[in-house]
Amino acid sequence: MTPAPFSRIKIRVGALLFCGTDIALIRRDRPDSVHYTPPGGNVEAGEDLDAALRRELLEELALDTMLASKPELLWVVDQRVSRPGSTPAPRKIHLLYRLRISEDVRANLATEEHDELEDGSHEVGIIEWVDYRKTAELPIFPPIGAALAALAAPDAVVGDAGLPAVTDDSYVWV
Repeated sequence: MTPAPFSRIKIRVGALLFCGTDIALIRRDRPDSVHYTPPGGNVEAGEDLDAALRRELLEELALDTMLASKPELLWVVDQRVSRPGSTPAPRKIHLLYRLRISEDVRANLATEEHDELEDGSHEVGIIEWVDYRKTAELPIFPPIGAALAALAAPDAVVGDAGLPAVTDDSYVWV
């Protein structure tokens, strides 16, 4: 029996990695669209959240998190969006952590990220550093650009970690 859409829950950790006022985003160029994502990925079964974030940042940016500030949970996004394909879409909880690095650390990070696809090929993501105040204009998933751009400063205190849910009513899969 095929599970119902959103009956499975996945957790994704993501990094809002700041260097001054710039933030690292992965640009994904697809045939019909371009979108950005914060570096990160799904938490593996039984994996600690901190370990997942460390693993993902090492895999995607070649970043040793010992060279960054301590991760600070900034936002949580609940995603229930239908997507193409034969597998029912999971419900995904995005945990977005803020970290800071120096220019020296940034200079040694990866400039591309290679995601392995089901057929064994790879999708290349380009690491772009963008002034966080300009992110409202970008197609970022999860859609955090407006909240990010609204921060008074890169280290601004956030009063409410819960961002609006992303559902079929508010988002169309890219």
